[in-house]
Amino acid sequence: MGVSVVILALDGTNRADARPTLRIPLVRRIRQPFLGDWALPGSRLRQGISLEAAASDALLSTTGLDARYLEQLYTFGDPGRSSSGLPMVSIAYWALIDADEAQGVHEARNVQWFPLNALPSIAFDHRRIIDYALDRIRTKIGYTDIAARLVGETFTLSQLRRVYEAILDRTLDPPNFRRSILASGMIKPTGEVLARGRHRPAALYRYAAPGAPLSSPSKRHDGRRHDERHA
Repeated sequence: MGVSVVILALDGTNRADARPTLRIPLVRRIRQPFLGDWALPGSRLRQGISLEAAASDALLSTTGLDARYLEQLYTFGDPGRSSSGLPMVSIAYWALIDADEAQGVHEARNVQWFPLNALPSIAFDHRRIIDYALDRIRTKIGYTDIAARLVGETFTLSQLRRVYEAILDRTLDPPNFRRSILASGMIKPTGEVLARGRHRPAALYRYAAPGAPLSSPSKRHDGRRHDERHA
């Protein structure tokens, strides 16, 4: 029995010319089965260590960072997970890391970050776990302040919209997004602005009540070396 962690971060949130993407770190396996393939970070459970502590340790050993958000996802234990027929259980977590902090992460020798739209061959059923985590965050972005865990406590409407676009994997119409997100009453202006060179300064916002429901906007379309020890 072990813990697997889907670690999500944004790439490109500060680029005005491109929609940011979600990316995750994967660990290259150094033993059979699936030698040389990539897998989710994780660790085996140890006596006296809680599940959350094991997940946090896997995240820290992979990225050198603490999570902005960490949540238990699901327990995967289908008989088909093991070729030997023996039970092989993974308790999956998903974690969010601040975009700016993730940019400064140095990849370990057997750890590499991948955009979600360009994943390599992945060991075991870890692709299923990744897809499960994506479904979870896409659901939660519609009624919580989860986006702030990726973009930061304060943000412009443009930055927030691009976080939504990265998570939902679709383009949102800027005017419609602005009207919808402001009408929801779940974000409020901070009274500060973000200078943008020659462009007009953009107002900064924050969520009015962290964790409170939020209606979904309208759409238009280096850590140290990490040895993979589990499935």
